[in-house]
Amino acid sequence: MARRRAKGKKKRGSGFARFTRWALLVLLVILLAGAGGGAWLLLWPYGPQTETFVDLEPGSSAVRIGKQLQDLGIVRSQYAFYLLRAWKRGTLRAGEYRFDHREPALEVYQKIARGEVYTRALTVPEGANIFDIAARVEEAGFDTRPNFLAAAVSEAALVSDLDPAAKSLEGYLFPDTYRFARHTRSAQIVAAMVRRFRVVAQELGLKENVHRVVTIASLVERETAVDSERSLVASVFENRLKQKMPLMTDPAVIYGLELEGHWRGTIYSSDLARDTAYNTYRHAGLPPGPVANPGVPSLKAAMNPADSNYLYFVAAGRNAQGHSRFSETLDEHNRNVAGYRRELKKAGGQ
Repeated sequence: MARRRAKGKKKRGSGFARFTRWALLVLLVILLAGAGGGAWLLLWPYGPQTETFVDLEPGSSAVRIGKQLQDLGIVRSQYAFYLLRAWKRGTLRAGEYRFDHREPALEVYQKIARGEVYTRALTVPEGANIFDIAARVEEAGFDTRPNFLAAAVSEAALVSDLDPAAKSLEGYLFPDTYRFARHTRSAQIVAAMVRRFRVVAQELGLKENVHRVVTIASLVERETAVDSERSLVASVFENRLKQKMPLMTDPAVIYGLELEGHWRGTIYSSDLARDTAYNTYRHAGLPPGPVANPGVPSLKAAMNPADSNYLYFVAAGRNAQGHSRFSETLDEHNRNVAGYRRELKKAGGQ
């Protein structure tokens, strides 16, 4: 009797142990399946194979961002994104993001947490004027050429403390490479370029006579690309101004023609006779304002022109040898012009 009861207890204990083992095995399978599913959601690449943009507005919650990403096919599940938010924490940064290949949800989350907002480059070379920049802005897809030109005039107040007489931002749109979001418009672009100018002006110590310095620097910028000649070109302008001689600089004439829509790509004798405020053949003194946006070397040259007696030069851009020719007298200048024409003819010019 006692033996039978002991045997029965052993059977009951053995069944419970088997049940426990099976329960643990099932739980382990569930945990492994859950871990595998989580890894599949978080670590397995997913997403578009063509260019797709997601614009996350400031203040967007993780719930809203996750839904946007799921709706656009960037992540498999918005819930996986919530899980990442709970795990990683951190700040999700607003802006436009570009996705063009499959990637894990973890990488998508990290990209947004790092704020890797999609931008496009806008390169403005030294000596570009508002017409040149407007064409580049349109080509880069930010805004239209007319809109940029309008902003360059309507936002002139941005430099009112530097140049109260400024009718536009010409001269103050500092040449550099900028990066902007796709939807950046002209007013924002010119504001960024003016801010860059202010930083450079402060570094150079440019605080006084800003209008005059920038105007001369813009002429220097358009007359020569040779850094070693810039201060000499600036000295020619200063010497002519002191003697009340017309500057007779073609870049100013061309700019006046561009403003009036009469620039034909080549300067003609009739252009030199056209009476615009920027025609420095007909009007003595500086033109009304800058004719381009100068870089640092030209600004430095305008601030510190060379000490010379030069009154004339044949511009580097017109010289077959790539260097300007400076002279103190008109006779010497005429010989330089004749020499330039001979060299140009040898080089195959007209």
